[in-house]
Amino acid sequence: IAAALPAVAADADNGERLAQRWCVACHVVTTVQTSTTTDQAPPFPSIAKKPDFDAAKIALFLLDPHPKMPDMGLSRKEAADLAAYIATLK
Repeated sequence: IAAALPAVAADADNGERLAQRWCVACHVVTTVQTSTTTDQAPPFPSIAKKPDFDAAKIALFLLDPHPKMPDMGLSRKEAADLAAYIATLK
């Protein structure tokens, strides 16, 4: 019987890089960014500060985005990294 491998922790630094690459056009992705091309996407700091924020739920959402959000083709690890980055903005 093979031993279970330990879960790899999400990488918030990689999540920040992904946010700068994929999300910055529509979302405010940092605490110092002031504008985007749309006001329809919630700022990442606002998402992180919601009382019911759950990084795991955000990661799942990113794997199956809603119609207004482009399919970025994120891997599970990348979605977890992006959610971990959003969590740092609380």
